Amino acid sequence: MHLFLLLILQAAAAFGQIDPAHCRYALGMEDGRIKDDDITASSQWYETTGPQYARLNREEGDGAWCPEGQLEPSDSQYLQVDLGRLTFLTVVGTQGRYARNSGNEFARAYRLNYSRDGLLWKSWRNRLGNTVMEGNKNAYASVINDLHPPIVTRYIRLIPVTKLSTTVCMRVELYGCPWEDGLISYSAPEGQLMMPPGYPIASLNDSTYDGAHERRRLFGGMGQLTDGVIGLDDFLLTRQYHVWPGYDYLGWRNDSLGTLGYVEMEFVFDKQRNFTSLKVHSNNMFSRGVKIFSSVSCWFKPRLIAGWEAEPVAFKTVLDDRNPSARYVTVPLNRRTAKSLRCRFYFADVWMMFSEISFQSEDTVLPTLTPEVTPTPASVESTMTTTPKTAASPSASVPPDDGKTPILIGCLVTIILLLVIIIFLILWCQYVCKVLEKAPRRILDEEVTVRLSSCSDTIILQTPPVPPRSGHAPTGPANSDPHYERVFLLDPQYQNPAVLRNKLPELSQSAEASALLLGNPLYDLLLLTSCHMTSGWLRACGGGYAEPDVTQCTPHQCFHSNAPHYAETDIVRLQGVTGSNMYAVPALTVDSLTRKDISAAEFPRQQLIFREKLGEGQFGEVHLCEAEGLPEFLGEGSPLPDRDGRSVLVAVKQLRADATSQARNDFLKEIKIMSRLNDPNIIRLLCVCVSSDPLCMVTEYMENGDLNMFLSQREIESTLTHANNIPSVSLSDLLHMSVQISSGMKYLASLNFVHRDLATRNCLLDRRLTIKIADFGMSRNLYTSDYYRIQGRAVLPIRWMAWESILLGKFTTASDVWAFGVTLWEIFTLCKEQPYSLLSDEQVIENTGEFFRNQGRQIFLYGPPLCPPSLFELMMRCWSRDITDRPTFEGLYQALRPHVNQ
Repeated sequence: MHLFLLLILQAAAAFGQIDPAHCRYALGMEDGRIKDDDITASSQWYETTGPQYARLNREEGDGAWCPEGQLEPSDSQYLQVDLGRLTFLTVVGTQGRYARNSGNEFARAYRLNYSRDGLLWKSWRNRLGNTVMEGNKNAYASVINDLHPPIVTRYIRLIPVTKLSTTVCMRVELYGCPWEDGLISYSAPEGQLMMPPGYPIASLNDSTYDGAHERRRLFGGMGQLTDGVIGLDDFLLTRQYHVWPGYDYLGWRNDSLGTLGYVEMEFVFDKQRNFTSLKVHSNNMFSRGVKIFSSVSCWFKPRLIAGWEAEPVAFKTVLDDRNPSARYVTVPLNRRTAKSLRCRFYFADVWMMFSEISFQSEDTVLPTLTPEVTPTPASVESTMTTTPKTAASPSASVPPDDGKTPILIGCLVTIILLLVIIIFLILWCQYVCKVLEKAPRRILDEEVTVRLSSCSDTIILQTPPVPPRSGHAPTGPANSDPHYERVFLLDPQYQNPAVLRNKLPELSQSAEASALLLGNPLYDLLLLTSCHMTSGWLRACGGGYAEPDVTQCTPHQCFHSNAPHYAETDIVRLQGVTGSNMYAVPALTVDSLTRKDISAAEFPRQQLIFREKLGEGQFGEVHLCEAEGLPEFLGEGSPLPDRDGRSVLVAVKQLRADATSQARNDFLKEIKIMSRLNDPNIIRLLCVCVSSDPLCMVTEYMENGDLNMFLSQREIESTLTHANNIPSVSLSDLLHMSVQISSGMKYLASLNFVHRDLATRNCLLDRRLTIKIADFGMSRNLYTSDYYRIQGRAVLPIRWMAWESILLGKFTTASDVWAFGVTLWEIFTLCKEQPYSLLSDEQVIENTGEFFRNQGRQIFLYGPPLCPPSLFELMMRCWSRDITDRPTFEGLYQALRPHVNQ
């Protein structure tokens, strides 16, 4: 029974936090689910330009809502939409009045006001405090604006803004999902400044809070604790650009709150709810005096005008001094009924920091979910050893039976049956996978390569359900309500992955087509459907071949008789021992490696001083270290740059003590291959520590970190950046970076090495803007959303991968050229957004299917504004459908080099 309760708590912990990257469903302006009576306005020009005509992509009436008369800069005309319920709003789309080419009115900018109760209105502002959003540039094209931060609201007003007297008209669509949490406000002490010696100052305030600030407390609003953004393990790092250290957390210092020893927070809800649990995402960087709370006590108020109930629910945690990872702490609330809660979180150390808080009620079904970090042994121990308790004495009388016992028993039995079914399905899937791994497979010539290391199961690399940092089937409204549709703003045919099912018959005529879907869990259901309706497919069930019929068979048992096999067993070898994904090479005879095969010198292990963990994989970790005496150890000809007397920073890949013998052998293979690389734009292996365990390799590390982080924190050089001392880069700098990456890749290509994960996150940068290509990106939790997880095991950087790599498992120098084109795109967008940022992971994969079909429907990345036309043309050549049409790295280097001196 205790195990069952633990499973229930863990299952509940998987739900409850809305993810703004996934909560992007059209709310019903265009399709009419939002009724005319729910759309009002401050005024209208004519009856035919009333608010009911403000529907995106619709042409009823005179084509849009238009406020009366000329709009003046001082006006506050508005279009108001009642969403009918509390909604987590993430995206706003607008158009002007086109009216079948008879109109030309549009709003160049607008503001948003919102209200959760229709009485108190608040002004939306972005994370930098700006209230005005960019509108339209013509009357027909839609402009989509993501709300950063998103807002929880029922009523929304769009207020057109103008600098000159003009006529404006608007059509609108709103995107988001229902706010099932029900929380409408929280109150807490204001966040505080942390000024640690040797570290940046961290401002731990709630910068997006939309309530009142009085006497150093927050009242009546919501902010960063409900914006769906989960803080990183290191609270000084942030998920947003151009913000200050500590931005993602609301934090308090123990001694700043007097002698209380706790932080008291109050939560108000839209209605009375039956609470099952509270989830708090808390930082646990104990090396800097930050820990999760030691205990919490919550009091309940059934009505706002009632008093607090005397009996609280108390919960004590088991503190974890081994794992510094931030985590969710789930607090059972014992199905207590209330409309308001007051919780006291007690300090376990000097600081306490929260990034998200959410509540679960037994009568709610949440539409979206955020993946939680798989619990470490310590956190599992915490869950198993902590028990909820109340302040009531043991002798308290048992409440009388209220008649709900049979209902509760029925619910319990239903849950048990569901768990049994889920466990059976998991065991069945594992059995099928084992059978498939034993099946004979045909391997493409291009796939005869030796991987440097084995599979990585890094728990931090879980990709969210739909996208992304990010099962991968759409969840929430897309499944529970047929009216909901995830916003996809480029091509309507991709809005539903099931569209591909209708295209499968046309694929059956090609041997490659069968490999298009085999082994890809996203298409298993589609493949099962097509297996019975496509005459070109053969069925292998029970070991024999037969013509297709209606007999059921598993997805992996449907394949073309001449098709090359592509399944997860092929993919898992793409990950390295430390979660990296660096070089694949032609088959080498490295099966029996010994110490004499390694040319790198043995460095004294005690001279490596740990500074920071950069990332981790299933069998290894990557650490940032100082190497004492390394220049003297390497002697003359050392590849290390002049350090001006400063300590030498190096990256140390370390194999874990519990690594398998296969992982150990792969690690030695990686060392041998790394020792062969000698190019100014490739990260160098400096030395090793392999005389004893744990095995280590020591490589260069650049002061400016990776190129993605470097560029994302800068603007293009201009008079404004100089005048305001804003960090900037010039166009010449960007071209110089591009040339260096092409030079390094040219060197790898000359050795027939395939990188497989070329991206700005894998390019390190020193203070002289010298770039060295590396492989740390996959192991770093900062870039988890750039990787897509396949069946919970392998992870792939699909937004950088060529179509043949995703669909056929073919990795060649030509697929690296494709990734180089995406890397160029990142550079000339200054890494401000993810490639294909408007597409979910599933839609990215569907788009690669269009490259395969080559019917002109594939979607390309847009041309960055900073990018010269000739350079964007070069990018497009890198993304050619046919491998032979793509340039070589030698050709790319020769094409880019002349631009540097212009």
